[in-house]
Amino acid sequence: MTTLQSVPALGTRPADGSTPSRAETRDQLSKATYDLLVIGGGILGISTAWHAAQSGLRVALVDAGDFAGATSSASSKLLHGGLRYLQTGAVKLVAENHFERRAVSRDVAPHLANPLKFYLPVYKGGPHGAAKLGAGVFAYSALSAFGDGVGHVIGAAKAAREVPELRTDNLKAVAVYGDDQMNDSRMALMTVRAAAQSGATVLNHAEVTGLRFTNGRVTGAELKDRLDGSEFGVTARLVLNATGPWVDHLRKMENPDAAPSIRLSKGAHLVLKRTAPWRAALATPIDKYRITFALPWEDQLLLGTTDEEYEGDPADVAVNEKDIAQILDEAAYSIRDQQLSRDLITYSFAGLRVLPGGPGDTSKAKRETVVTEGRGGMLSVAGGKWTTFRHIGRTVMNKLAALPGHPLGEDMEPISRLPKRQPLPGISNPNAVAHRLLVDGGTPGPRMAADTARHLATHYGSLSFDIARLANEDAALAKRIHPDAPEIWAQVVYARDHEWAETADDVLRRRTTLTIRGLATDELRAEVEDVLGRRS
Repeated sequence: MTTLQSVPALGTRPADGSTPSRAETRDQLSKATYDLLVIGGGILGISTAWHAAQSGLRVALVDAGDFAGATSSASSKLLHGGLRYLQTGAVKLVAENHFERRAVSRDVAPHLANPLKFYLPVYKGGPHGAAKLGAGVFAYSALSAFGDGVGHVIGAAKAAREVPELRTDNLKAVAVYGDDQMNDSRMALMTVRAAAQSGATVLNHAEVTGLRFTNGRVTGAELKDRLDGSEFGVTARLVLNATGPWVDHLRKMENPDAAPSIRLSKGAHLVLKRTAPWRAALATPIDKYRITFALPWEDQLLLGTTDEEYEGDPADVAVNEKDIAQILDEAAYSIRDQQLSRDLITYSFAGLRVLPGGPGDTSKAKRETVVTEGRGGMLSVAGGKWTTFRHIGRTVMNKLAALPGHPLGEDMEPISRLPKRQPLPGISNPNAVAHRLLVDGGTPGPRMAADTARHLATHYGSLSFDIARLANEDAALAKRIHPDAPEIWAQVVYARDHEWAETADDVLRRRTTLTIRGLATDELRAEVEDVLGRRS
């Protein structure tokens, strides 16, 4: 691992071109009156803040932790139509999901989304036959206007060449279809950046300790900076509660008698080192409704997910032994044992799906977005899917415009007039960016490594050139953070100065891939914290 002890000036914060300091942001938040205060920096709140700022509203966005620090960075990393929804006849929903998936992967964030081929293995005695799955993937691809090719069925031998760890015993056939993949943390951060560029004031690690009321209506919030203990408040004409698993906690701040509105479903994942290259993902049916995924992701293998009701404190959600055993056992339906050794696990994570309240199995519950208005006029929004994050933001804004007694609609640019496919920062062709980084964007001395160039291009798009400039100006920043990962130290400085990174976890877990690769040692954390502390 690269050591920084010999480079004491590494990453000194530049005088300009950076995000405002926390003190400056707190001061701005406490002095201004906002049209909309969004509480919750998951993708739902971020998307709403982005669309609200685009529509001309004065917007503030705060989160008690990091942006996308909970559920939004604990997904299966997919932009997908939802193949399993065809099982319940939700054809319109699948078509809508595909529309949003294509919009994001082709027009909004092609630099952050990657096409991914999926194999649905059909085993003897399995829950579905080859004919049924073949018809299913054909219909699925038709609902996507065949933009990812035509869903079809192939033989076991051909599939095994693409996925060498595929279990072929009793394998009758494999159905093939296409979807997209992403790094959810990076997608969320780029959306925060888009919101800030549109005029939103954003602050992470700022916990709501109470709500402000004027004549019985919620008109802001009291906050505490979790990093230095500073207390301050924000005044707003309208408050949106987008706190995900904590949505009912905030609703009770507004009204102690508020009845529960949601239930939570825990989804756990494992990340493993790959024992061989994978050129496709596996989506293996476990029963009539559930599918287990095995996804090549960030040079690793991502396995999951579980789906069980969760009733504890959302802050305590974690992967336990039962989750690990279930994920590995279900993966063994279609993956050879050598790829499922526990010694290969580099990381595990769990998130909470927010589902509408009600009885029944959580695996069969609808992943719908619910918007409610409380006694004090605070809006609460919960649920939804990563794939439709852009649509959800627009839907919430339409809801705001239609609220009786709220004048925001008079001040907003109608959502229908906003660009329908506004791109996220850094939009570019990642292949072209990687090529340029290799040809003329490298560092003094040896050229930028190919894996680093590719990593930057697919996580930052054209913003990669800003990171390359940092590396060109300071040779220490061109060094790898760890020899077994593509990231360089310039990314840590960039995360600190341009991406609101405040803690080692912010950098190692969500701005880079060091944690999911199992490389976030105590020594590395200390070095990252040292760089984060070098602020002018």
